[in-house]
Amino acid sequence: MTPTPTATERDASHAPDDGWVPVPERDRVPDAEPERVGTERAGTERTRTERTGADRTGGARAGAEWAGAEWAGAERTEPDRTEPDRTGPDRTGGARTGGARAGGAGGRVGPLLLGVRHHGPGSARGVRAALEAEQPAAVLVEGPAEADALVALAADPGMRPPVALLAHAVDDPGRAAFWPMAEFSPEWVAIRWALERGVPVRFFDLPAAHTLAAADPTWSDEGDEDEVSGSGLRIDPVAELARAAGHEDAERWWEDVVELRGDGDPTAPFEALAEAMGALRETYGHGGHPRDLVREAHMRLRLRAARKEFGDSVAVVCGAWHVPALTRRTTVAADKALLKGLPRAKTELTWVPWTHRRLARRSGYGAGIDAPGWYGHLFAAPDRPVERWMTKVAGLLRAEDHPVSSAHVIEAVRLAETLAALRGRPLPGLDETTDAVRAVLCEGSDVPLGLVRDRLVVGDVLGEVPAAAPAVPLQRDLTRRQRTLRLKPEAQERELGLDLRKETDGERSRLLHRLRLLGVHWGEPAAGRAGTGTFRETWRLRWEPELHVQVAEAGVWGTTVEGAATAKAESLALAATALADVTALAEQCLLAGLTDALPVVMRALADRAALDADVAHLAQALPALARSLRYGDVRGTGTAALGEVAAGLAERICVGLPPACAGLDADAAAQMRDRLDAVHAAIGLLHEDPPDTPAAALDGPEPDAGPALPLTPGLGGRWSGVLRRLAGWDRVPGGLRGRAARLLLDEGRLGEGEAALLMSRALSPGTPPADAAAWIDGFVGGASGGGLLLVHDERLLGLVDAWLTGVPDEAFTDVLPLLRRTFSAYEPGVRRTLGELVARGPRSGGPGPSAPGVPGFAPAPDPARADAVLPLLHLILGTEVTA
Repeated sequence: MTPTPTATERDASHAPDDGWVPVPERDRVPDAEPERVGTERAGTERTRTERTGADRTGGARAGAEWAGAEWAGAERTEPDRTEPDRTGPDRTGGARTGGARAGGAGGRVGPLLLGVRHHGPGSARGVRAALEAEQPAAVLVEGPAEADALVALAADPGMRPPVALLAHAVDDPGRAAFWPMAEFSPEWVAIRWALERGVPVRFFDLPAAHTLAAADPTWSDEGDEDEVSGSGLRIDPVAELARAAGHEDAERWWEDVVELRGDGDPTAPFEALAEAMGALRETYGHGGHPRDLVREAHMRLRLRAARKEFGDSVAVVCGAWHVPALTRRTTVAADKALLKGLPRAKTELTWVPWTHRRLARRSGYGAGIDAPGWYGHLFAAPDRPVERWMTKVAGLLRAEDHPVSSAHVIEAVRLAETLAALRGRPLPGLDETTDAVRAVLCEGSDVPLGLVRDRLVVGDVLGEVPAAAPAVPLQRDLTRRQRTLRLKPEAQERELGLDLRKETDGERSRLLHRLRLLGVHWGEPAAGRAGTGTFRETWRLRWEPELHVQVAEAGVWGTTVEGAATAKAESLALAATALADVTALAEQCLLAGLTDALPVVMRALADRAALDADVAHLAQALPALARSLRYGDVRGTGTAALGEVAAGLAERICVGLPPACAGLDADAAAQMRDRLDAVHAAIGLLHEDPPDTPAAALDGPEPDAGPALPLTPGLGGRWSGVLRRLAGWDRVPGGLRGRAARLLLDEGRLGEGEAALLMSRALSPGTPPADAAAWIDGFVGGASGGGLLLVHDERLLGLVDAWLTGVPDEAFTDVLPLLRRTFSAYEPGVRRTLGELVARGPRSGGPGPSAPGVPGFAPAPDPARADAVLPLLHLILGTEVTA
């Protein structure tokens, strides 16, 4: 079985079949399919020429002959047999398996070698049938040897696949590997069969201590699929066999010959597959994966030890690619020599939940199949798999309000079977069922079909692991908190709304924020419903298997979530060099309720704020402090110290911002404009003007906003003065002057006609066109509602129109890109209205709405025109017209 890597492990090695590396795009077979080395079946001497003939290009004559032949063992003795019975009790490719005996075909000498494709339902049912028929005394399964101590947990009632063995380095938890198992994985079936009957079962692959050790040039398979390594190019065994059989689609070929075949001799299919893989191994050697030779040496040593203990009554379940290597005649000394000097790392192993989505290649953590939900259905369906699948699809579509009847299901089944017959397939596969679902149940639309693919073909099934499984202390504390707060991990993304005034929701919020601080991204904040209150939060939650690795990495900070988050926050505060980083950390501590970490963070914040003289840094840091000051009201966290620091920063910004804005180039002005907006919003949070304050009085000193925000009185007035200075200073870039004027206008701090006066100055003939265009962008650009401002104040629109028509031809092409960016941000309706107003010639004599009498722009509502739409509304709503 091929382990699956974590994101942090991908750089350590690139061997697709060893657990460090993501599986390639077309999942290579050693993981998703079996592996083998030169096969020499005991008692039978066959030369390479006899096995492969003269043709060594696509994979061996023996493999080609087998690939084109019928799969089931019974079919090998009945050449006249045509197609498997479609009406039999098992139409899912059930026990179509057999055994490759080391002692020769048909003999009883040697262990039972069951070469499989990982996560294949046909292989899984074949393994179960072969084990039932042979009743071995012990079972060996491909997987890290250290996991023997964990195998008994597979029989725990609380264990529900898909699950995975997780191994991580103790000193570097980010270096980790997964060995996933689904309900339809042959390894899982073998383990459960052995545990249910009291048969010893052991893992016999290379220990994870070697797999996770530091990379060594002689130890890793660096490179991609096209790299030449060892005896040649890396190969896909299943693709080679399919090509030898004359098939271009390896997945479809494998599904036809393995997954969709009927019952037969339980040992013959494994023998045929072993023979074909042996031919490939003789042709291609290790197939471009030299590390497999080391793994297979360890497998042979473990197999010898098992035979010494249990005799030849041993069953081996491993990738078929490895079967020839297990029958290869080597000495113990030669195998030990391959393992001598391998690097080791201290590791810990446990079981963790896995998901069907992580079994799919496209997820980036490929384990060998594209459609785990479909394969799970094939394995679980006792009979009539196509009919049962169509019923599942119909149920899903009905739940999503798509009209699907039983007649649709019947016709979809008929169409799938007809397509399978036309394409020469033994049973309808995923392609046929998908085509039938699209044509009949989805009426040709790919939109509901996408839902079927996501929910059923792939699926969001999340496994479960019993509490008895080993775990780091931090994981156990997190599990307890999840149960206490009723936050169940789920594979499917869901939205969670929290009301922070409620105790449980407040604790949930603190837990999620602490996990984010620790780098465990189970939940991400999302935009909630509109409102200015700070007592609501919205999160998007999705539990991914690699989060267990993130929890293990975070375990170095402490044994509880709160303690670990506190320790990490203190460490980050001491190591931070940028003021904005410390203020963001202070905000995180308040959100996470880390009161013990705040003193350290506040000392670091005060030190950085006192030493930093860059106004841009101060402006970048203030917004986080302003938001943090408001959390104390809802979360019950003291913010007095933060208030003092925020007040000091705001005062320094008011003093230093105008000089810092002078003489900036275009790029620096754009960055400063963003900071100007952020500081304006922050000061609005820090100081709220008393209600009903006349606009004329806003420029003078202001009373304190209240005891909750202990800031210096008059901050709002001083900020207004800063904006006025920016709006009227010629040395400030046009974009910043326009933005300052707009902020003053929105706050009601510009008197009647002042906005038009500032605009007329900015758009005067002596102003360079580029600077004037930047002023317009700052004043009415972006998502600030500038389009509506021009719609409702025709004086401003007239000024813009007059300036635009007067731009010289040679300068127009220079300002056009900026103007396009400005006006393209408006809503389509706003742009259309502006065009109509310009077309009819807006007046520019004064502020206010359009001239009286223009439809849609009258100074007062017109009841008669409003009443005219009532009959149409009643018709649409189906209501009665009142007399």
